Amino acid sequence: MSIETPIIGAGSDAAPASETVKNTTTQDFVRDVVEASRERPVLVDFWAPWCGPCKQLTPILEKAVRDAKGAVALVKLNIDEHPEIPGQMGVQSIPAVFAFKEGRPVDGFMGALPESQINAFIARLVGETVGVGADLETAAAAIEAGDVNAAAQIFGQVLQEEPENMEALAGLANCYVKTGDLERAEQTLALAPPNKADSAPIAAARSALDLARKSNDAGDADALREKAAQSPDDPQAQFDLAIALNASGDREGALEALLSIVAKDRNWNDDAARKQLVQFFDVWGATDPATLSGRQRLSSLLFA
Repeated sequence: MSIETPIIGAGSDAAPASETVKNTTTQDFVRDVVEASRERPVLVDFWAPWCGPCKQLTPILEKAVRDAKGAVALVKLNIDEHPEIPGQMGVQSIPAVFAFKEGRPVDGFMGALPESQINAFIARLVGETVGVGADLETAAAAIEAGDVNAAAQIFGQVLQEEPENMEALAGLANCYVKTGDLERAEQTLALAPPNKADSAPIAAARSALDLARKSNDAGDADALREKAAQSPDDPQAQFDLAIALNASGDREGALEALLSIVAKDRNWNDDAARKQLVQFFDVWGATDPATLSGRQRLSSLLFA
């Protein structure tokens, strides 16, 4: 968020505090934050003892600020003990972090962000060149941590700066896939310009979308496992089981089912098992252990 309204409050004329991390009060806020921010950026952490996410965020903030080695300071304000300042600034939920520079709030965020995003936030605040590449890495880390909403916000910000960044567009589409909003994922991918519609990131995102649709139609994994066990020579039963197992997160089980088809009849249904394995590999990622194992085992079957 972007905050431009200056804070109005009373305080002392003392020099800015030298501590990197400190607590403040209503009386000292102008000295510790407003005046201190004329020397270096100051982050204000609005928190309360009863706030669980605050307890997660504050240690991460403290570490990130100390790692910045004096380039930025952190000031913490307990809103239960000192409600006047957060009331003036319109703080309605916590944790809330505001960044001050040159005596005024310039940026901020709500909620307990992961460490990678906080580091990127501080880097931007102190004027370091972070770049789109780092933003994309931060978004990828957010997805890995399960914070799909944060990742989507970052991908959206990148697209505002670089509308034809296909890695960001594909990343945003993948966020919709992960939340089950397949229609918006398809709409997002449709924004790719014709000359980039077949680029690697877009193709991979399309594979993820297609696989999500298959997974929605796969059926119950336990029922399909029983059916496959009763009909071990039925490749369609093994194929359906593979889709269901992947949807449930059992990548190794999905591999086994498809590889069994390739081993018995590699040409079944116009090479469907091999093609599905390749789609799995695209969606799982080149460095995923299941991809590495699956590619090796598939090669052994095809080139034996």
